[in-house]
Amino acid sequence: MKMLIVLLALVSISACQPVDPLSAKNDYRTSWWYIGFTEPAHMTVWVETSAVEDIKGRIIYDIAAGVAGSSDHENGTENARGWVGIGGAGMPVTGADLPKRLFVRWQSIVERKTYAGWIDISESTRDIMRNSTAQRCHETPEFTANPSAALNLGLAPGGIIQVWVWDDCFRAHKVDRGQVGIEPLGPDQGKYNGFYGKIKDSSKRYIEHFGIPYGSW
Repeated sequence: MKMLIVLLALVSISACQPVDPLSAKNDYRTSWWYIGFTEPAHMTVWVETSAVEDIKGRIIYDIAAGVAGSSDHENGTENARGWVGIGGAGMPVTGADLPKRLFVRWQSIVERKTYAGWIDISESTRDIMRNSTAQRCHETPEFTANPSAALNLGLAPGGIIQVWVWDDCFRAHKVDRGQVGIEPLGPDQGKYNGFYGKIKDSSKRYIEHFGIPYGSW
């Protein structure tokens, strides 16, 4: 009888505990995070390859490649200066924990140059990635939490890499930044006789009028 009373008391106490409306404890969560790329308007890039060293010291190669997100509309202004609009983060990085550093090798089509190097990811950036899936957004607690952390790398002329991450309300935060050097082997590691893709007509017009805004990224 005493045991029954104790059990009923415990049930009563647990029932009175407030339920955290932002809890993501039972929400679906993936075992991977996402990466994407962004280029300044008119400054076309082609990502040859990328890699990650995670916080456990594992290096995973060829995690993502291809085109970068961009907004190339011509409006008569210097819209390539600075970062205007951030692309999505659509490629899953599987088999890796959160990133300690990231490697990217990309072609800057408008410069006819290839850049390559590592950029360190700070602990504060990883904290945002962790928290982005740890709870629901306080503005929309009725919706489940983000299932995956995500980041985006902005790649600009001069070898600039700018990192963004998304928080629990999927707002982009401008975080780590670095600059890498020229890849001495050129595009595609010296394959295809150093061939670069065609510069878009809109890029040509923009550069003829405004130039490449080095120092703005």
